[in-house]
Amino acid sequence: MIRRTILYPFLFIVFGLFPLIGMTSPYKVQEISHLEINSAISPATYDYLKFQFSNVPDGALILIKMNTPGGLISTTKDIITLIGSQNKPVVIWITPEGASASSAGAIIAASAHFILMSAGTNLGAATPVGLGEDILEKDGRSKALNDLMAMVRSLSQLRNRPAKPFEDMIETAKSFTDQEALNLKIIDGVLTNGKTIRELLDQKSFSLQGKPMQLHFIPEAISKIYEPTLGQQFLNVIANPSTAYLLFLLGVALLFFELHAPGGFIAGGIGASLLVLAAISFQVLPVNWGAFSLLLIGVVLLVLEVYITSYGLLGLSGIASLVAGSLFLFHGQGGFISIKYHILISTILGIGTAAGIIIWFLIKDKKEQNTHGKFLLPVGSRGIVLTIAQGEGSNCQIKVRGEIWRGNSQFPLSIGDHIIVTEINNQKLIAEIKKVDKE
Repeated sequence: MIRRTILYPFLFIVFGLFPLIGMTSPYKVQEISHLEINSAISPATYDYLKFQFSNVPDGALILIKMNTPGGLISTTKDIITLIGSQNKPVVIWITPEGASASSAGAIIAASAHFILMSAGTNLGAATPVGLGEDILEKDGRSKALNDLMAMVRSLSQLRNRPAKPFEDMIETAKSFTDQEALNLKIIDGVLTNGKTIRELLDQKSFSLQGKPMQLHFIPEAISKIYEPTLGQQFLNVIANPSTAYLLFLLGVALLFFELHAPGGFIAGGIGASLLVLAAISFQVLPVNWGAFSLLLIGVVLLVLEVYITSYGLLGLSGIASLVAGSLFLFHGQGGFISIKYHILISTILGIGTAAGIIIWFLIKDKKEQNTHGKFLLPVGSRGIVLTIAQGEGSNCQIKVRGEIWRGNSQFPLSIGDHIIVTEINNQKLIAEIKKVDKE
């Protein structure tokens, strides 16, 4: 009796529960979400993927079309961590014909749950270059290579792929064509005419965060393209290391010019904007803080446009800073940009129109006063006498264009007389005036 009491539960565990261990759960694909990497791997690439991953619904298959020459190792590791944290399978598709996933692209591909290639593409050549001066030394090079090789080896084992080809990509800069990669079983298929993603991946088994799963495409599964926003496209341009470095050098040069010949604020304002953009590109300044700085610089430049003769340069620079700051301001968990584009455009158009009207009036005023050479001074403007100096009829206070000036006339005046300003004594700040008839 005791034996039966022990034996029956044991047999139930062996024959009843053990077969359930290792069974795969179906992952029903309801949407194929199309993303694209068609540039060097940079912080902008990570921002784009992070933002779009958060928008992709549950039950989606994330399909990343890739064509990249490589990029930053630090950003590559961030993207690998991002892919590993997803509860949705990720597919790297190297396309179109002639495309490649080189260097950082090959390492990112190793982290994907599935890898597909189009005919005429290649994968590999992941030996790091330009990681600093220590990479030239034997120990430094070995350290960098071993670190990357261990990473791709771990990723290959996790995705049930042969690790040796990926190690060769890093150690000897090996690169594989689509057919070579398929023969080595490091990719899941080659997309040629007549073949679809569903045909290649349906019923494929994979591991999602440690859980065995199997892909199942439902008949009504849809395809949706996730385009980068304007802010992401702009960040992708300035995040290029060469572009960021040029922005930095140009910003420093303009600030040096402003300090060397102060007073105009044009070079300094533009230089400050470029330095903020460079700081965002270098990831020295968080995007939100950089955006706020650009907005402040834009407002200051627009205010300075009223007081400084820049012929619109300060105004245009201010509007450009406002636009860039607005695109970057709401970068965060809520999305790369939370402002509706029609609100942003209408606001910028309103500010630009107001600044344009002010600039037009200033230019018009300058043209009217060109014969006097007194820009922004009330020369030629009409006013009224407010007070008369005691015992004198020629020295007085006048109000002209809403401003109070000391006035001097060759002829006696009375309070309330209408006058016109004929000249300004810049040393004494006294307006030379003469009496005129009331209009």
